[in-house]
Amino acid sequence: MKKSAKMVLVLMLCAITILALGCSSSTGGKGGEIKIGLIFSKTGATAITEECMYNAAMMAIDEVNAAGGVNGKQLVPVFEDYSTDPAKAADKMKKLIMQDQVVATVGLYTSASRVAARPVVEQNKGLLVYPTFYEGEDPSPNIIYTGTVLNQQNDLFVPWLMENVGKKFFFLGSETVYVSLIHAQAVEVVKANGGEIVGNEIVPSGNADFASVIAKIKEAKPDVIYANLNGDSTVAFYKQYKSYGFDPKTMPIASTITDEASVAAIGDAAVGHYSCFNYFNTIQSDANKTFVDNYEKKYGNRDVTAVGEASYDSVKLLAKALEKVEDYKPESIIKAFEGLEMDAPQGPIKIDSANHHLWCRGRIAQVAEDGSFKVVYESPELIEPKP
Repeated sequence: MKKSAKMVLVLMLCAITILALGCSSSTGGKGGEIKIGLIFSKTGATAITEECMYNAAMMAIDEVNAAGGVNGKQLVPVFEDYSTDPAKAADKMKKLIMQDQVVATVGLYTSASRVAARPVVEQNKGLLVYPTFYEGEDPSPNIIYTGTVLNQQNDLFVPWLMENVGKKFFFLGSETVYVSLIHAQAVEVVKANGGEIVGNEIVPSGNADFASVIAKIKEAKPDVIYANLNGDSTVAFYKQYKSYGFDPKTMPIASTITDEASVAAIGDAAVGHYSCFNYFNTIQSDANKTFVDNYEKKYGNRDVTAVGEASYDSVKLLAKALEKVEDYKPESIIKAFEGLEMDAPQGPIKIDSANHHLWCRGRIAQVAEDGSFKVVYESPELIEPKP
């Protein structure tokens, strides 16, 4: 064989090898297995919240596999801990897509981590199922959103508070993208309904000393403290609120972040305050009772949260989408998600065909003496997501 012919043959073989490697990252189902990524913080500032998300996602994987898997194939989780670090979230996401070759990844919690990981997902033609409430800004075609957006919380919560509690609002939040945007939108809703803003404070994430803020609250005398704080800051503020003698009967805290895991850490200082989510673990239905009972059997507590339930739903929805495709390329899976409906522990849900966000009911609940959430209002219909 001539030298030039050998060179052509070598180049052809190299091209075939490169093509095969390039395709493998989007075909993560081999043999009897389908690899899916899980990316949550088991360490870092939001570990208190993301532990439930990881647990619920793993429980869903176990249930799918116990029922025969996806068209006979078992789901194999590949887990990465991003430690509430946006840079690490991007690095871990790239590893899951390029090295582990997962067909999709479920996870992330903070908006900063999602923003950091988004270009990695898009550039490497991956798929992220994002299981938490967020601000709804600039959605990605490579992300399926299974939590709520601003209108599904604020448009329900703020008018209810104004009608049932009072019209003077003091805003308090951690310095995050989500909080800045949900508060900005809530301020608009308050003003549109004839309410008054008597304070608006932002504190660094992780802040634990609220003495100066509480002094301002005392002076402002609001009807409602609309407080959205991250992780350990939530616990600190509720406890300091109580220690200063404030009464939730006359000036409750209202939050779109404080959930069952937070309340468990806060203790009796959470009693009497309000939260708004699409899911609470006290929803009265057979499906939810089974879900919470199974979670307790597996993990020893009933502190399932809205983002935990969303993580569970994300895996179940992903499995349903995977059942509908002939290949496991992200573009095929994303198409299969469009219009997908499911009866979840929270009730009926569906993925919007156009914007890939979740239609769901909204609920408002108050923390009871036993530390559980008592639902005081539920939207009669599914609420359209408007990112």
